[in-house]
Amino acid sequence: MSDTILVTDHAEWIEISLNRPDKLNSFNDEMHLVLRKALEDAKARNIRAVLLTGSGRGFCAGQDLGDRDPSKMKTPPNLAETLTTFYNPLIRLIRSLDAPVICAVNGVAAGAGANLALACDIVLTSDKAKFIQSFANVGLIPDAGGTWSLTHLLGEARAKGLALTAQPITAEQAEDWGLIWKTYPHEELIDEARKLSERLANGPTVGFSNIKKAIHASRSNTMDEHLDVEANFQKTCGESPDYAEGVSAFLEKRKPNFTGKL
Repeated sequence: MSDTILVTDHAEWIEISLNRPDKLNSFNDEMHLVLRKALEDAKARNIRAVLLTGSGRGFCAGQDLGDRDPSKMKTPPNLAETLTTFYNPLIRLIRSLDAPVICAVNGVAAGAGANLALACDIVLTSDKAKFIQSFANVGLIPDAGGTWSLTHLLGEARAKGLALTAQPITAEQAEDWGLIWKTYPHEELIDEARKLSERLANGPTVGFSNIKKAIHASRSNTMDEHLDVEANFQKTCGESPDYAEGVSAFLEKRKPNFTGKL
């Protein structure tokens, strides 16, 4: 496997580190393909949690612009092709995983790197982290789901403000605004992220998967429609061994032993 990402296998969960620290973990085509393969393997193995972070002093600076430099090309780059070939399949894959995906943002998250983080289920940050929608600085729009995530998480006013000004926001501000889940002192981040990954990997995976699906589906449903959606997901959860184990453990006043199986 390419060393552009590092994968640590913890049996029930995996830790993936973006690993181009000299480039602030910016994406080249190779890193895209290797990361996608790692996530596809995790999906095929029914891994029960995924932790995504970055090596070195940053999380991800987005696209390596050296690979998309118009001055080195005979014609302008086809950025739509870059998105449909690399970024969009990656974001869709992350969103489709049954397992919770935790992102530990250990430093700057810029451009598509910021939006990669926002595609994950739970985002934890170092108090040294910053989020920058840097696209406007080079005449682009936020991609990799950026205009969708910003608008749904923050509302139109803040989404436009961040996108049009490319103004960095701190981890504390991101937490205050509801852009991410929690911020930790820098030296505590990875330990806290690993603890959470371990906890979720030992949880009721069927329930977690359906929580994700129900929340994702809520974007396009009315309340009345969504009540039926919840009922269908709850039927699946109620038929799982984890529900039976959870109820038994509750009544017996013991810690549940979830298997994550249907």
